Formats: sequence, structure tokens, C-alpha cells
Amino acid sequence: MNADQLAVSASTASPRPDAAPSLRIRALMLGDRINASGLEIGTLVSSMPAAFRVHAGLAVIFRYGVVVLIGLLPSEEKVLIDSLKPRVIGELSPYEEEIAHAQPCKDESTEAIQPGGPIYLAKFSDDRLLLVADALAKSTSLARDERRVAAVFDVIEPFARELAERGRTPRRRKGILQLIGSALLVQQRVAGRVAVAEKPDVLWEKPELDRLYARLEDEYELKERLDTLERKLTAVSETANALTDIIDTQRSLRLEIAVVVLIVIEVVIGCIQILSGTH
Repeated sequence: MNADQLAVSASTASPRPDAAPSLRIRALMLGDRINASGLEIGTLVSSMPAAFRVHAGLAVIFRYGVVVLIGLLPSEEKVLIDSLKPRVIGELSPYEEEIAHAQPCKDESTEAIQPGGPIYLAKFSDDRLLLVADALAKSTSLARDERRVAAVFDVIEPFARELAERGRTPRRRKGILQLIGSALLVQQRVAGRVAVAEKPDVLWEKPELDRLYARLEDEYELKERLDTLERKLTAVSETANALTDIIDTQRSLRLEIAVVVLIVIEVVIGCIQILSGTH
């Protein structure tokens, strides 16, 4: 079955019980990483990202832990996900998930993404579906990272409130260092693995699809969400570093006071010994 026949199989030619003039697209974040090396689950459609034709649909696997399933039945999705589990590193529970639907339109000029509605495509070609999968996978990964950063904010807020209201800093330096570590992990993931700001490889070969991808970026607000996430990560890092510096300064001050006290005690003892020796 070639790429253009995917639309036919999803609409009228297929005997499948859910036949309809649309494609169900489901993105699942299974874990931190998916090792797709040497994977054979169907006919290879693309290597970057790894995409396979499975039954009458597509399975697109992204190395940052997301698999996008296009035009598959729920039973087929379950079998495929189970086959990928041994290759998942840092499996999530529950999975992060986003669902979209693609519908055919007359021509490229009418391709559009309705707010909260279907994605209209001129045809269900591999190139177009790979672009949709890329945008949906990035959106799913961003949703996970946004939740993690929000959780870090929930933890760091009491620290900042205590400093503002009582002028005291938390003594749990380990907890603050863990916050910094969490922020760094999210930052590394967004910048290194997901690369939200980078365009998919298919656009290098099909630059005429750039307009479609720009619409997908706008619909899922990928750039805006990335900018917001980076600002939050910067705020978390700066706040945690400031708290750590304050705690370190207080510890140094206490250490200096202890040293001075020890010196004073030693001087007093020496003076007592000297005075005792003169009498």
C-alpha cells in the first residue's frame, strides 16, 4: 500500500469497523527515551524519525520517548505499545497523551488547522503525516515538561514565601539542590533531545510543506510554550541558586563566629593559666 492509498483505506476501501473520512492521530509519551535501533515493526517509511507502516496506518517513533500512532485501531495500538515497552527507558506511569484528527480537504490552499478541531490536509501523504506527527509529539513532550516545571514551582514557592515574610531561609540545602537538578534535567531535555525549535527533516526535502508546518506550530503554540518554559526554567534556576548562596553565606558566617569564639576561649584559658602561675 502506498502513501496516497492511506486516505482511501481510512475512508471507503477498508472493511475496518471504524471506517471514516478521517484519521485518528494519537501521541503517547511512553518514557524518557525510546531506543528504535534495529526496530522492525513494519515497512520502513522514514529513518529520522523512525516511521513504519503498520497495518493500514503509521507508527512514528521519536527518540525522546514519544510514539505517534496514525490510523490504527485501539487493539493494534495496544499490541504495538506492548512491543515497544522493552525499548523504553524511564517508563512513565501514566503516559502523557494527546489526540488529534486529520480530515481531507480539496487542495493545498484549503489546508488548515481548526482551533481545537480537525487538521485538514490536501492528502494523507507520508510527508504531511510526518509533519503532523512531529508537531503532536513535540506538543506532548512540552506538556510533560510544563507539568514538571509547575511541580518545581509548587515546591520552591514556600521557600521564597518564608524568605519574604520571615526573612529566613530554609535549612534544607539538599532539597534546593534537587530543585536545581530537576530544572537542569528539563532544560537538557528541551534543548538537547526534543529540540522543539528545530524544523523536522522532511522540510529539507519538501520545502513546499513549510506553510503547513507553520500552521501546526501556531495551532499547538510550540514556540510560545517553549519560550514560556525556558523563562520558568531560568526563574527556577536563579531562585534556587540565590537560596543556595544565602544558605552557604549563613553557614560561612556561623563557621567564622565559631572560630572566633574558640579563639576567645583559648585566649581566656591562656590568661587564666598565666595569672594562676604568677600567684
